[in-house]
Amino acid sequence: MGFDLHKSGSFIGMSGLAIVLFMDLAAASVLPWWGVTFLVVVWLVLFVQACRWFVDHPVRVFWLPFGAVALWFAFLLGGEVLWGWS
Repeated sequence: MGFDLHKSGSFIGMSGLAIVLFMDLAAASVLPWWGVTFLVVVWLVLFVQACRWFVDHPVRVFWLPFGAVALWFAFLLGGEVLWGWS
């Protein structure tokens, strides 16, 4: 008994995107306002794409939150290194 991502991948991916939204908003404690705005706009683009892929490409929707978390981490780390965000 394993996961069938063709049946549940979309739901798992959308749940992951909801978690990423909370991560983006929680980053407001260390990011300037424009950084949070950038992350939320990127999240909105990913959410719209996930809605478009929901039925036809559930496995792709499953992987979207992983990319979003990687981008979130790279953006925060890059901001710390380049601009001294704390």
